[in-house]
Amino acid sequence: MMGAGKSTIGKDLSGKLNIQFKDIDKIIEKKLSLSIGDIFKKKGEEFFRKIEEEETLNLIKERNVVVALGGGAFMNKKIREAIKKLCVSFWLDLEPKYLFPRIKMNKRRPLLNSKNLEQDVKNLYEKRKKTYSLADYKIDCNLKTKEEITKEVVKIYENI
Repeated sequence: MMGAGKSTIGKDLSGKLNIQFKDIDKIIEKKLSLSIGDIFKKKGEEFFRKIEEEETLNLIKERNVVVALGGGAFMNKKIREAIKKLCVSFWLDLEPKYLFPRIKMNKRRPLLNSKNLEQDVKNLYEKRKKTYSLADYKIDCNLKTKEEITKEVVKIYENI
């Protein structure tokens, strides 16, 4: 889910595990020389999801890399099935009441640019959580520091 800390925890994990970190959204932004918000505005969500699928399916074939997916990437069945086959996946679960303060000031979230932002966050979380729960591991991120979350993921990863 957007705002859950995928990029922050991903960077921290890559440092702790001494492996590369890659962020799908950053890769797409660099490739198209547009922000995610501008891609949605100028080319539409369908275009973005197609590029996201291509970039993600290529990237997850790499070894020894921590990947931060976009918030909606795991909703894509092709991406999800490839991840289940090739990778270890973690759902950084953060309840909407903790997500909302993190994302309310961020205008870069194209799916959350409405006047009912708090309700939109709740609705999106409810819509996605069943699919997110298909990840290999769920990390409860509520009331935890990034260090605690990273430590939990490292412990799981090292015991796989």
